[in-house]
Amino acid sequence: MPPRQWQQHPPRRKSGTGAIAVIGAVFGSLAALFVLIVIGAALLDGSRGSDTTTPVAIPTYGPSAEPTRDSEPVPTRTRDEEPTQRPTQQPTREPEPPPQVTLNTSLKNNTMYKAGSLPRLNCRAGNVSIYDHARLKALILKTGRCMDRAWKPILEKQGIEFRAPNYAIVSGRGRGACGDYPSPGSIVPYYCPRNSTIYASTSAMARGNGNALGYGQIISWHGGIISMMAHEYGHHVQNITGLMDSWWRSTLDSTSQSGKLALSRRLELQATCFGGMWMRSVAASYPVSTAQRGQLFYFYGRVGDHPGYPRDHGKPVNNNLWFRQGWQKNKTFQCNTWMAPSSTVS
Repeated sequence: MPPRQWQQHPPRRKSGTGAIAVIGAVFGSLAALFVLIVIGAALLDGSRGSDTTTPVAIPTYGPSAEPTRDSEPVPTRTRDEEPTQRPTQQPTREPEPPPQVTLNTSLKNNTMYKAGSLPRLNCRAGNVSIYDHARLKALILKTGRCMDRAWKPILEKQGIEFRAPNYAIVSGRGRGACGDYPSPGSIVPYYCPRNSTIYASTSAMARGNGNALGYGQIISWHGGIISMMAHEYGHHVQNITGLMDSWWRSTLDSTSQSGKLALSRRLELQATCFGGMWMRSVAASYPVSTAQRGQLFYFYGRVGDHPGYPRDHGKPVNNNLWFRQGWQKNKTFQCNTWMAPSSTVS
């Protein structure tokens, strides 16, 4: 509050004259002035008191630092006290889940036919004798990992969940989840979808079993046996893409033995085509020379159904046809044996 305005009243006139009256007036003025000085000093001292419950001064924080809800001012930071990272203005959004992919697991229109070509891979085989069990087994396992690297990316790109197969490789005989390997009088390896395992006997494949000739008696180069392992891996591809389940349902629905055998041939020849795709994908690094490619084509003209045996794998001429199809076309849809004319899958 501003100090009050004090007014000075004129002195009363008294009777009498002269110096006494003048002196009295002077002393009266001095006394009034003294009173004013004392009162002003008291008021000034009061304004310097500690009562600041209702301060008049403007707060020191500006509009950029509004007080919090409890009316406490937000403390200001010096430059050295600034946080190294500023919080984002908006909360981070949760990533949206990937869209659900509806897979087609049918035989003729399976999603895997959209996968396209296998990538070119570096997969060196080295100089391995097919008659050396330990080295041939190591090569089978090594090339199996290369097959994983080839098939995994193109299947996953189509939304197909990939898983690698297992292997059971012995030098003589063994018993797997789907039966003995090799079966009596047979040399061929087999794939068991029950546990996703490829079973094989190195001695049977290289030297034969009973009256059955070994692969080594047709082609001594290890590429022949590895291409057959690529065929078995093709069955694994059929398994994880739903092709094998669809084949089995169709087989159960078939009412004739000839119909069941026809379905089996299409399944087997498709796996041969997949094997041809993989051998082409590693041809530059494996390596597969022009002469060795000719050996492979010759080899697949010798394997398949022969007179006196069940017609469940396809004639040698059609095994050759579908291996070459995989090698030359290198596209998954080019291995769609389920849409092929019956003459090519006999």
